[in-house]
Amino acid sequence: MKPNIGRIDRTIRIVLGLLIAAAGIFFESWWGLLGLVILATALIRFCPLYTLLGTSTVEKSE
Repeated sequence: MKPNIGRIDRTIRIVLGLLIAAAGIFFESWWGLLGLVILATALIRFCPLYTLLGTSTVEKSE
């Protein structure tokens, strides 16, 4: 799996993933799972949807 998530995209995903996961845990909702998925894609720097769409946010210098 070649990384397709850049630095800014990764930072946004980490912050949103943590917020959504925390809200899901607090409200005892399935949103927590969605937050964990977003967080996981940020940590492995790979998004399957980006592959299907043929896009990447990785800068050439990364």
